[in-house]
Amino acid sequence: MNESFSQDIFILKELVRKGIKLKYRRSYLGILWSLIEPLLTMVVLTIVFGTLFGVKDKTFPVYILTGRLLYGFFSQGTKEALKSIRANSSMIKKVYVNKLLYPMAGIIFNYIIFLISLVVLAVVALCFKVFPTVYLLQVFIPLINLLLLGTGVGLILSTIGVFFRDMEYLWNVVLMLIMYTCAIFYKPEKLLESRFAVILKGNPLYCIISNFRSAVFGEMMNYKYVLYSFLFSVVTIIIGICMFRKTEDRFILNI
Repeated sequence: MNESFSQDIFILKELVRKGIKLKYRRSYLGILWSLIEPLLTMVVLTIVFGTLFGVKDKTFPVYILTGRLLYGFFSQGTKEALKSIRANSSMIKKVYVNKLLYPMAGIIFNYIIFLISLVVLAVVALCFKVFPTVYLLQVFIPLINLLLLGTGVGLILSTIGVFFRDMEYLWNVVLMLIMYTCAIFYKPEKLLESRFAVILKGNPLYCIISNFRSAVFGEMMNYKYVLYSFLFSVVTIIIGICMFRKTEDRFILNI
């Protein structure tokens, strides 16, 4: 049992290392792109939406970057998990490996890249005079919650993706809807006071992003958001593991 677990950990580490290398294989900047890309996106979104909505808040770039980084991980991590079984079909057919490691590796290596990109957020926050407060200690709660949510959704998608090939295209559409209900580039106050508030509050990723922003901007987190998003994440993980384990023996027939 211990030997099998140690072997799984070793393989998982190798898959994560391989994922990071392949992601930036043809990039001159390599992993530095994980720092530059969100910064460039922040600049574009600030110019476009800051002007469009007439936002005069000088910390608006920090607001955008917090949402962009968390959504970016969720998007990339779940997409990587979705295609993980098919992407590793040749290995699965040749060698017996715990198949759960493939989607987990996709989620973990994207999470590592996301954590590295938080360096950009720290620098940008200081540039716009958003200084750390005692509330920043809360930041670990949404960060852990984000990983749990990405893991749960990723496991569900990795299973569906084996049997339903079009899921990869459908998920891109769903991600677009999720993005617009995460309040990444707009302030949600007016929407939260309207009858459409349920659209935001029902999105666990919005709840996580909102709590992350509270920690960064020196405010108390909304613990209703914490509870809801945490329970949602745990339920998706349970569903994801059950779906995966129940169908993994049939993967080889569909890849």
